[in-house]
Amino acid sequence: MTKSIKILSVMFVLFAMSLQSCVQDECTSLYTYIKYTPIYKTVDEIRQDIQILPPREVRVPGKIYFYQNYILLNEVREGLHVINNTDPANPVKLAFIQIPGNVDMAVKEDILYADNYIDLLSIDISNPEIPVVMNRTEDVFPSISQTQDLGHLVYYDAEEVTEELPCGSVGGWGCPNCDTNGGGIFAPTISSAESNSVNGGNQFGSTGQGGSMARFTIYEDYLYTVTENAINVFDILNPTTPDLTNNVNIGWGIETIYPFRDNLFIGSQTGMFIYSVANPAAPTQVGVFEHAQACDPVVVKDDIAYITLRGGTPCQNFNNQLDVVDVSDLSNPQLLRTYPMDNPYGLAITAEDILYVCDGDTGLRVMDAADELDISQIDLFNEFSTYDVIALSNNVVMVIGADGLYQFDASDVNDLRQLSVIPVGE
Repeated sequence: MTKSIKILSVMFVLFAMSLQSCVQDECTSLYTYIKYTPIYKTVDEIRQDIQILPPREVRVPGKIYFYQNYILLNEVREGLHVINNTDPANPVKLAFIQIPGNVDMAVKEDILYADNYIDLLSIDISNPEIPVVMNRTEDVFPSISQTQDLGHLVYYDAEEVTEELPCGSVGGWGCPNCDTNGGGIFAPTISSAESNSVNGGNQFGSTGQGGSMARFTIYEDYLYTVTENAINVFDILNPTTPDLTNNVNIGWGIETIYPFRDNLFIGSQTGMFIYSVANPAAPTQVGVFEHAQACDPVVVKDDIAYITLRGGTPCQNFNNQLDVVDVSDLSNPQLLRTYPMDNPYGLAITAEDILYVCDGDTGLRVMDAADELDISQIDLFNEFSTYDVIALSNNVVMVIGADGLYQFDASDVNDLRQLSVIPVGE
């Protein structure tokens, strides 16, 4: 081979390699993932006047709370629908309390406590058609972060997007730039309220009833709220002026709070924490039940705790399940049995040992829990997605999900009868 031919051959090879490199550099593919965009609010935006508006349609339903004959239905980060539920077969929307950033609520003696981003509001609902804001307790809830220019980072807006990205962007996680600890695209979700006919679930004296996804609960003259890592203790002896008297650090990934007898059962991403409120002003840890990382609401009856576990973000992988735990010795909870689920959220247990489990898109599971070692399914309502449930002592079961608020007559648990529905869009 002549010298010139050799040179031409080498140049051809180099040219071909450069083309291949360009093709590799330009390789792209379509990816669908959940994008989380940080939302900032200034103090002035947070502390705008609270508006009492006429009834409006339900758009993005959140948690539910039952007080006397009324339902408070959270519209995620927008406020509360006030619903007259004297006749569960015909619930009537009365008003909408516009509260920016609202996710949680609790009621005692006609005073509604609701979060307004970083503040706590006290609202008189003695006349539910005309609620009156009585007080604002400022700077009691932490924001995710704060900057001088933008204000408080209050949440991440989730949006499913499909876009063209360089090949290999997804990697082994199944999502680009995945960060389950709160940075980048993926951020902690808000957990984003259990009440039932047993002695638990926000059911003390003149308080209302919430669900198992709650971050607010009331015991005696104290309001307890959980943040990402702690319990806030508010003295509400003077109902309209809550006083933040204590902050008890727990750890990280705290999600829900459930009162039973003289204890608080705290659901977290790593386990269930048990705190005694023998001294209500100073909750004290008495036990912990650890589990693999997963979202975790809990309800309790007698000596048994029921915990649903599900993967916390689209990037995590965990077996979805119901854990049944013996808490007769609060200092040493013991797992009794695990039952498989699809994607469970809230749950409720009644005095008659009927367990209701909201299993996401699978629907509402009605289960016989008389024998905790042999829990069996009685029925499955799979026509709508479910998030949380309240089982009232009058055999009315309330279920909230992405499609709206459903109510059932549970007089015969073998044949639940739908009483009413307030669908999204109405």
